[in-house]
Amino acid sequence: MSDIILEGQDLTKYYPVTQGFFQRVVGNVRAVDGVSFKIEAGKTLSLVGESGAGKTTTAKQVLLMEHPTSGKILFEGEDITKWSTSRLKTYYRPRVQAVQQNPWSSMNPRMRVRDIIGEPLLVNTKQTKEEIYARAEELLSNVGLETRHLDHYPHEFSGGQRQRIAVARALALNPSLVVLDEPVSALDVSIRAQIMNLLKDLQDQYHLSYLVIAHNLATVRYMSHFTAIMYLGQIVEYGETESMFIKPLHPYTRALISASMLTLPEDEGPEVQEIILTGEMPSPLNPPSGCRFHTRCPEAMEECSQVEPELVTVGTQQVRCHLQKYV
Repeated sequence: MSDIILEGQDLTKYYPVTQGFFQRVVGNVRAVDGVSFKIEAGKTLSLVGESGAGKTTTAKQVLLMEHPTSGKILFEGEDITKWSTSRLKTYYRPRVQAVQQNPWSSMNPRMRVRDIIGEPLLVNTKQTKEEIYARAEELLSNVGLETRHLDHYPHEFSGGQRQRIAVARALALNPSLVVLDEPVSALDVSIRAQIMNLLKDLQDQYHLSYLVIAHNLATVRYMSHFTAIMYLGQIVEYGETESMFIKPLHPYTRALISASMLTLPEDEGPEVQEIILTGEMPSPLNPPSGCRFHTRCPEAMEECSQVEPELVTVGTQQVRCHLQKYV
């Protein structure tokens, strides 16, 4: 097995809800509630789920934009939640970088491309301007753009080109892990495959690890080695991506795959039964008792509303569902 570069252990993130003049705490929004995962060196893990599932909050904890309420984040075996502020500077910018969803809003419109890509080097290293620009030129070439683009401004590029520039900027400090927040969802369909191929090529070239936040399962299946399906702050299914698509174990996973693959020709994917979920995801302020998915699950039993299922291992997958006891 490959080395584990980053591991989340029983991560939680609660946001207190206050009321009245004295701001009395009356409850907690359980954005992330007991999430564990591993990211192997040179591999991709995708977090998948509806809005409010907790995947973005989990990614923010990895980026240290949010501090966990409890749990551990192990980077190369060390718990970074206990690091000092000065030591954390050696983690976030040099070792972990992010590519945002929107390539239009993630860049300073007044900066030229050479300065956008070189900014991380200018802030975090003592390289000369000539060395920084040489590195920017190298990175721009690696993401498929020409060196003549170095003196251009962001508004002179298409969405796909801007995302290439964003990727180049993220690679400037030679990170080990890149967090990709919906990296292709804001792009035209015709451009998405190009960017996904670029990201996979760069992963092989630089031995990068990716944490991908996504809702498009076609993107997830193409890019990911491992996938974690999240629902209402918890992981309900986790394992090797291809195994999960071939044989999804959790009713929620099957519903997501159903919604994404029903339009495919029969010879382009596994048989998919149409599953239509009713209702909306409950509030994380007051999650349902028992299995959190039971209020929408077409296979729910009486036990599901009373007893919270544990995450159990089935083959190469882990699943949080009472139905596995009767398979």
